[in-house]
Amino acid sequence: MKVKWLGKTDFLVLTNNKIYDVISIERGWYRIIDDSGDDYLYPPDMFEIVEEDK
Repeated sequence: MKVKWLGKTDFLVLTNNKIYDVISIERGWYRIIDDSGDDYLYPPDMFEIVEEDK
């Protein structure tokens, strides 16, 4: 699934309106490889789904 970050740009974390790949969903949160290159869990309410998994 691909999602777009709707929050503020935070240096080396997430960039506003950038598309990210969700690598898993854990306890309802999205695991995303952020701008630092590491994967972290983020709350889904701060993202817009732009492409569902097929």
